[in-house]
Amino acid sequence: MKKMNIPVGVSDFEEIRKNGYYYIDKSGLVRELLSRTGTKVTLITRPRRFGKTLGMSMLESFFDIRKDSRALFEGLEISENQALCDAWMNQYPTIFVSFRQVDGLNFTGAYDMLTWVISELYKEHHYLLDSDSIGTSDKEIAKQLEWGQASMKDMKGSLMLLTRMMQRHYGKPIILLIDEYDVPVAKANNNGYYNEMLDVMKGLMQALKDNPALRFAVVTGCLKIAKESIFTGTNNFVSDTITNSRLNEYFGFVQSEVDELLKAADVTEQAENMKKWYDGYHFGDFDVYCPWDVMNYMLELQHNPKAKPISYWKNTSDNAIIRSFIDYAGSTITKKLETLMAGGCIVQRVDENLTYDYLHSSEDNLWSTLYLTGYLTRAREEDYTGEVPDGMVALMIPNAEINEIFETTVIKWFDDSAKKWNRNALFDAVFSGDSEGINREMNALLRRTISYHDYREDFYHAFLAGIFTGAGYMVDSNKEHGEGRSDVVVYDPINARVAIFEAKYTKTLGNLEKDCDTALQQIDDRMYAKEYEDDYDQIFCYGISFFKKRCMVKEKG
Repeated sequence: MKKMNIPVGVSDFEEIRKNGYYYIDKSGLVRELLSRTGTKVTLITRPRRFGKTLGMSMLESFFDIRKDSRALFEGLEISENQALCDAWMNQYPTIFVSFRQVDGLNFTGAYDMLTWVISELYKEHHYLLDSDSIGTSDKEIAKQLEWGQASMKDMKGSLMLLTRMMQRHYGKPIILLIDEYDVPVAKANNNGYYNEMLDVMKGLMQALKDNPALRFAVVTGCLKIAKESIFTGTNNFVSDTITNSRLNEYFGFVQSEVDELLKAADVTEQAENMKKWYDGYHFGDFDVYCPWDVMNYMLELQHNPKAKPISYWKNTSDNAIIRSFIDYAGSTITKKLETLMAGGCIVQRVDENLTYDYLHSSEDNLWSTLYLTGYLTRAREEDYTGEVPDGMVALMIPNAEINEIFETTVIKWFDDSAKKWNRNALFDAVFSGDSEGINREMNALLRRTISYHDYREDFYHAFLAGIFTGAGYMVDSNKEHGEGRSDVVVYDPINARVAIFEAKYTKTLGNLEKDCDTALQQIDDRMYAKEYEDDYDQIFCYGISFFKKRCMVKEKG
């Protein structure tokens, strides 16, 4: 493999270009944005780690009047358009601010981070305090903002004020670039101060509304928070989403770009792995790879040419929204998740105008969120041949990486949710010989679990053992007993009690009772209970048979 400078975790365009890092040319985004002559504000929503921040950094380098970026763009697509470059490159005062660091366990902590972000922004433009074109009162507020001591009212108006000051200083309208606009609101929703943070962000976004100092603005985020809630009154507002877009080729890597990268690194033999694990997103008319994954895997291949693909994305994305849905999951959600994990498609209504405070108001919002955050993608015609009604979308898991996330993370969340369920009634039934009670409680618990791969026998074995180990009981699984191996033995030594379970997996519902009787007979025939007779006062023996999300339990009389 050829050694290459692979940038991972670098989202600064200038740093990438100056240091000679490998860069997949996305400069055509400039031309595409400038072709929208009547658009004042463009909102671009994409999942995390699809190159939004790097794209915004590139735009800043291109437009910012304080820079000389000709060398940075030399050899890139946009440099071939000389007339456009002459008219726009480094010709406009530009503000670039990112809210991705605004987080906190409470509103006070998050607001402190927000004041820090605005303070750093004003420090960057400290030169405005020496401008003769700016009034004293504006300068005084700017000083307070720079020192992090401004009132909340002035914080809300900080972006509006900065655009006005820059316009007066330069005598030109401003280009405003806002990255990860929705992070503060998403974090606030997770931690219980949604309304307070939404109020502040509404104020900041007033810089987009009827602002005479604004030439145009580009805003990026993960979710399109409903216009009514955060972009109230913003005119000439255009959304560019994964469903309806002209810009999809500029966020994520298309096949030709990945092919070129693999060829440059002399690792074309990894093309199949790369495609299986990191491709599969269908945004608008484009099929795209997740760039974060591609670059991480390329970097790993530099160190180890035999490296296998792994999931790089799951630890970079905030899963709190997805996790919050699991506690609301009913049987229909569980069944659909199982269909997806088995490689199938589900047909759902997708709403791109979500508000965080109403996320849990409908099941549709779960699938919309999974789709918009990159856990699911729109199925192509060859992936789903069934009918898709108007307003609905066929959804599927995009690739092996996301499938692994479902197999590990989502199943664990369901397990955690099931563990929170009060199982005392089940344990009481087990140690009182109440097979009907066990039957009732076990069936209820089965409905709260998630499985796929046709409910294999080992799933039920792990399910049965996990019920008791999770509650602190000592459990033996598949231990030698008497003349054979019982499936699960649960010990309660303090009360001198032991419960023996023999489990059977049945392939048809009609055989549930027959297989349950077979399990009971096996306990008897192989004398599983005999070795416990000297040490335990009570020995309970249960046969249990499973079919999908049903079971039958009988006690040995």
